Amino acid sequence: MATNNPTDPTDPTDPTDTGADVRGRLGTGISTGISTGVSDWQDRVLELARSLHAHPETSFQETGSAAAITELLAAGGFTVEHGTGGLPTAFTATAGSGELTVALCVEYDALPEIGHACGHNLIAGASVAAALALAPYADELGITLKAIGTPAEEHGGGKTLLLEAGAFDGVGLALMVHPVQDGIGHNPAGSTSQAVGRYRAVFRGRAAHAAAAPHQGVNAADAATLSQVAVGLLRQQLPGDQRVALFVSEGGAATNIIPERTAVDFECRAFTLPEYETLLERVRRCFEGAALATGTELTVEATEPLYEPLVQDEALAGFWTAAMASFGRDVTSGGRLAGGSTDMGNISRVIPSLHPWLSIPGADAPIHSHAFAAVADTPVAYDMMFEAARALARTVADAAVDTEHRRRFVAAAHRRDGGEEAVTR
Repeated sequence: MATNNPTDPTDPTDPTDTGADVRGRLGTGISTGISTGVSDWQDRVLELARSLHAHPETSFQETGSAAAITELLAAGGFTVEHGTGGLPTAFTATAGSGELTVALCVEYDALPEIGHACGHNLIAGASVAAALALAPYADELGITLKAIGTPAEEHGGGKTLLLEAGAFDGVGLALMVHPVQDGIGHNPAGSTSQAVGRYRAVFRGRAAHAAAAPHQGVNAADAATLSQVAVGLLRQQLPGDQRVALFVSEGGAATNIIPERTAVDFECRAFTLPEYETLLERVRRCFEGAALATGTELTVEATEPLYEPLVQDEALAGFWTAAMASFGRDVTSGGRLAGGSTDMGNISRVIPSLHPWLSIPGADAPIHSHAFAAVADTPVAYDMMFEAARALARTVADAAVDTEHRRRFVAAAHRRDGGEEAVTR
């Protein structure tokens, strides 16, 4: 809340001098304080990140992870709300009461069977360490700092559900960081992610005895097979940066029964929404053709919210790269990911956001592999996690004290109007 205290950076009596005043009073002190703060919490955050890795929990099942994270944030002075947006494993931890609301997104879900092969233990550690380091300076910076626990990034679109539920209302900028293999650039400016939509195609036929009366059956398994063949042939004609993946999730019950129901789970990815819509239509026709050829009935339904492409805020990217450059990192452009998707994209379409890629030195394993899960629990990965925490915190501080951009972020606070998103860009 703004006051008339002349030392309060949110003093409404002279808003044009807000950022300059804070920068002038703090100088490099805020950077030193943040760095010291990360160091002060390092042992406990490291313990947290290692525990998350050792006890992976999949989408919407992250009970222990959410409890451990919120316990640490509460110890750092945050007021914690559990079950944000009606999601039991979501949370919002708040410190400060400034006019500019900042969200640090905390991810902590793991992948089925291969655990933290996307490094969400590192994502959680970086955001939590940054939040704990920033909390003592929140009022001085004129920010309301929120660490928002966002479950189900891998599958389920937790951020999209939280956005729709109002968890990001009033937020003027949102940040997080994502670890990747070595060789991916540290400069996020202009980088993006793919839109992804996930669906289930269900074929319904008619059961019959596979030996006594197969001609009386309508084979739904044949439809599933034909759809896979059709999609496989389609791939030759797809642009190189588009992706389709699928598998048969239901394929029949017994060898002596003509399968009457099969299901194929599939996903489509493209770097722009128009390209995604075109791709989805082409893939849908593969399933429709299989249904027509076999005489089965087809239904196609979305199984998760659509993940939209990332939009990196240029100013936030600049603050981030300045911090990473000060650590001696190469921040020249280049080394982009060839693919991948995140529900942070949905946040970035309505709130100025930053989602940089954090390259782990020496890591040659791709994400979503057993090998990368092992990398995510190594000393070098944790060193990078704390470096990212310092860069995230410095990015927030720079955004808060920069007069021009602070004004823009305050104006961009997310609002919902009758269920529709309205943002001042």
